[in-house]
Amino acid sequence: MLAVLFLLAILAGLGWLWWQPKTAPEKPPQTVRISTPVVQPPAVHQVIPSLTLVERVPPSAIEIQPSQTNPAPAVVLSNAPPSLPPATVSSRPPVPVPAAVEEWPRPAKTVLEAQIALARRAISPGSIDGALGSQTRAALAAFQQQEQLLTTRELDTNTQAHLTLEAPLFSSYEVTSNDLARLQPVGHTWLAKSQQTALDYETILELVAEKAHTNPLLIRRLNPSANWTSMAAGTVLKIPDVDYPEPDGKAAMVVIHLSEKYLEALDGENTLLAHFPCSIAAKVEKRPVGELHVSVIAPHPNYTFDPAVFVESPEAQAVGHKLVLPPGPNNPVGVAWIGLDKPGYGMHGTPNPEQVGRTESHGCFRLANWDAEYLVKLAWIGMPVRVEP
Repeated sequence: MLAVLFLLAILAGLGWLWWQPKTAPEKPPQTVRISTPVVQPPAVHQVIPSLTLVERVPPSAIEIQPSQTNPAPAVVLSNAPPSLPPATVSSRPPVPVPAAVEEWPRPAKTVLEAQIALARRAISPGSIDGALGSQTRAALAAFQQQEQLLTTRELDTNTQAHLTLEAPLFSSYEVTSNDLARLQPVGHTWLAKSQQTALDYETILELVAEKAHTNPLLIRRLNPSANWTSMAAGTVLKIPDVDYPEPDGKAAMVVIHLSEKYLEALDGENTLLAHFPCSIAAKVEKRPVGELHVSVIAPHPNYTFDPAVFVESPEAQAVGHKLVLPPGPNNPVGVAWIGLDKPGYGMHGTPNPEQVGRTESHGCFRLANWDAEYLVKLAWIGMPVRVEP
């Protein structure tokens, strides 16, 4: 019996030895270490694509080991997208973007800007309206000649480069109680006008437009919300900023160009001091040509109405005698009279500045009120006035 057990044990050992090479123990999962030269430490949450290895390796077992030549902390990378903090909405208001700050000086870019730039040089384009009309073209020509540019009468590129604006285009005008107090209707007849205490402005729009050398229609466009029929003191209006420069001295002479309908004041070296549109006599025989001289200068004059001068007017003939009209911007000669040594002739203002250069007078040279006021500063008794065809 003992021998049988011993024999079975030997057979069992031989069987185990025969079966063992046929099977191999299952290997545990491996950890792959990849050594790469790292110039800069990788981003903490960098996402890398899946790796395909000879043996399938679980993604969680992938690590990057930095090179020993550039030691850096070991970073564990994952194929999963990085986790981001939840988005938050700020309760603070957005920071306003500041408006572009316009720099000065800069070239005049539009007709309106050119008119303002010219007016600031006492080169009047007439009532400022933003339109390229004959008076603006004449003013551009005067400026081009002054700057020795090609006379194109256009707002061309070369003219724009020289016609610069030194300050903002517009300013504010605050209507005062004195402005409102001076307003009064103007009579429609010579007799009615002679009976008034003054021939002042009729409306606040007329007053503001003349102060700004501007057509009333443009003043309306610049102030669309203004109540022109019931304007209150303290109302602030937007107007072109067109003050003439203060003259350094008197002019040497004035030249009137009948065909072009403009007047220019020059100094002793024929340098242009002022350029103004003007109206001339309707009848050629009433247009004096040659040299005249200033005989009288009267700011804010009254006006003597003589029916003999208005033979074509039935109203004048019905009056039958002279009338004296009080001063004011709506006086027939406006706010200034510069009489010449030819009886009945002179340079003066007008109650209708928008019509200067577009209508014709009885023989005098009619200017916008603001231009007549400026000419008074340049004129002197005896100053020559040359009238050219």
